[in-house]
Amino acid sequence: MPKDTFYFSHDYNARNDEKIKRLIRKHGMQGYGLFWAIVEDLYNNANALRTDYDGIAYDLRSDYDTVASVINDFDLFVFKGDFFGSKSVQERLDQRNIKSESARKSASYRWDNANALRTQSEGNAKKERKGKEIKGKEINIAFDFFWDLYEKKTGEKSKLVKKWDALSDEERILIMDHIPKYKIAQPDKKFRKDPQTYLNNKSWLDELIPSKKVESGSMRPKTPYELELDRQRKEAYEKSQLS
Repeated sequence: MPKDTFYFSHDYNARNDEKIKRLIRKHGMQGYGLFWAIVEDLYNNANALRTDYDGIAYDLRSDYDTVASVINDFDLFVFKGDFFGSKSVQERLDQRNIKSESARKSASYRWDNANALRTQSEGNAKKERKGKEIKGKEINIAFDFFWDLYEKKTGEKSKLVKKWDALSDEERILIMDHIPKYKIAQPDKKFRKDPQTYLNNKSWLDELIPSKKVESGSMRPKTPYELELDRQRKEAYEKSQLS
């Protein structure tokens, strides 16, 4: 098992859960496999994924309708704004990180706290605080979460921590959204930029250029939805620089 890979428990009787039974009845074992693939992605992304069903379907080699159904139709996930997560994943992450307050915060950075999670039908999520209102307050995304997700652990960590702490919350969110896509475009981490170069050059704003080692056909032109999402992310970054 790779050094930076974390084990998470998989209940052996998960298929006996009524929600899972309904999932399998509708989508078969394909739906069951998609469910666990999404759970794995939640573990790797602080228990918060965007409701980008097109992107998730592409990553999992499935289709939009099936992915949207797995996520929405069986009460398996909880929602907050444009993100969704899992209560059981959150509980396991909190247990794993209970000895480290910093790590605990990084595992739940997109949620106010475990009790604040609500299903989409329970009402509107709280409005996000403006960048100028949260600037200078506690860091929502701890450096260690970036460090673990980026995987290429090179450079002087203490200097990188200072660089990370100096970023705005909007920039840190953009970075955490960008890294999984950057890793797909450049799967061989030895060819990825060093963390210091990535942060100094604001590489999360760069256009992703697929590595020649990426399997032919695994990268596709961005959809209009993805282009609009990129535009919004860039706009959020530019606004953060004015605050």
